[in-house]
Amino acid sequence: MDKGNNPENHHNISKSYNAFLINYSIFAPQYKDVYRIKMRLTAEKKSEIIAEYGGEAKNTGHAEAQVALFTHRITHLTEHLKRNKKDFSTELTLVKLVGKRRALLNYVAKKDIVHYRELIKQLGIRK
Repeated sequence: MDKGNNPENHHNISKSYNAFLINYSIFAPQYKDVYRIKMRLTAEKKSEIIAEYGGEAKNTGHAEAQVALFTHRITHLTEHLKRNKKDFSTELTLVKLVGKRRALLNYVAKKDIVHYRELIKQLGIRK
């Protein structure tokens, strides 16, 4: 039997990779938050953000909720780029996310300027 197609082998590889990450974080303390980087947004946190800005947890299409989720991802990627200055693919993703957020903010501003001002004040986007 080919070792590559065995599902048990994939599980062992995953275990060994996690063990590598743990050992690597012990020997390289600057990478101690490897697991935090791996899981940027839990389902609970996402539903909490949507409920706060979108009205209820199931209202995922609300523009304000999407802006809040984009803002959370942008802050996460910004922190990642502070540690990894040469990660250009993440930098490109960050630029795209900022553009998407800007387009949604333009829509919200066009729809209701007062609500737009409250949203950017809540999220702390503008200084």
